[in-house]
This record gives sequence, C-alpha cells and structure tokens, in this order.
Amino acid sequence: MLDFIKNKSELVYDSKIVALYKETLTTPRGNTVVYDYIKHKSGGGAGALVVDENEYTYLVKQYRNTLDKVNIEIPAGGYSYVGEKGIDCALREIEEEIGFIPQNMYHVSNIISSVGTFDEKTDVYIGTNLKKGERKLDPDEFIEIIHIPIDDAIRMIYSGEIIDSKTIVALLAYKDMKSRGIIL
Repeated sequence: MLDFIKNKSELVYDSKIVALYKETLTTPRGNTVVYDYIKHKSGGGAGALVVDENEYTYLVKQYRNTLDKVNIEIPAGGYSYVGEKGIDCALREIEEEIGFIPQNMYHVSNIISSVGTFDEKTDVYIGTNLKKGERKLDPDEFIEIIHIPIDDAIRMIYSGEIIDSKTIVALLAYKDMKSRGIIL
C-alpha cells in the first residue's frame, strides 16, 4: 500500500488567495521526505465552455501574471465563498465575463491542474441555449471576448494558442459529449 504519514505541516507563506506549506512525511519505506503544498483558500473555482446554436464558442482573452502575457480561456473565476456550488460560480462568471446565461449546463469534470503542488479544484461545465444577460466585469478585469467556431478553438489547442487546462478539458469534452449525443 502507498501509505504516507504526514509528520509536520509548516506554514511558510500566507497570502490573500493561497497559503504555502512545507510538509514533512514518512514514506511507505520509512524515509523522510519534504514536499511543498499550496492550499487555495476558497478551494478553487469554476468555468464553462459556452456554445451557441451555430457551434461557436465565446472564449476570453485576459492577462495572466503567471504567464506574463494574455491567455485564451473559457469564462471562469474563483468561488465567492468556501462551499459555493460549482454550477453557481460558473453561471455567475459566464454572465459577468461575456454577458450570456446558458439555459442548459452539463457538468464535465472537477480537475486539479497541478496535482503535485496545488490543491485548487476547478469545476468544468459546458453551457448551451444561451440567453442574453448583463456583462459586469470586476473593476480589475480587462477581458476581450473571442467568438469562434468550436473546431477552430480545438485547432488552437494543437497549435499551442490555447494552453489553459480547464479550457482544453472543456473543448475536448464538448466534442466527445456531442458525438455521443449527451449534448444535443
């Protein structure tokens, strides 16, 4: 069995959104190892690939400091509070960022994008049957909307233009779920 024993968890750095821990563990063979662990304080967030009746999607371009450049991704954001339901978070973020409200939501997955160091969970959805809502960007959000065919977006994965894990999962899941008749 792969039973590790956590001996010590030391807070190294604490910030608004995350906390960094240094954890000392004993391996199944009795060795001591030290791992870094980043805890997301709200648990993570949610996002959704939104698809209109013509099989076009609305992606967002926004600056990401981790990359120091603009990134292309699905509308998404963090939970407003610990325990917020993923679907509620995703619906809020879709309307805030692109101004639509999907009438149908399909759950795809709960992903951890960097399971070796970070516990942030992202609930991924697909939204269809779009109704007009009200776009309400946060004061510190600067987002450009891209309206493109799903197949073009998928090609952007393989060209390296889309590198965001939740977006890749959502796009590939859409094609699979559509081909299997889960999404009509």
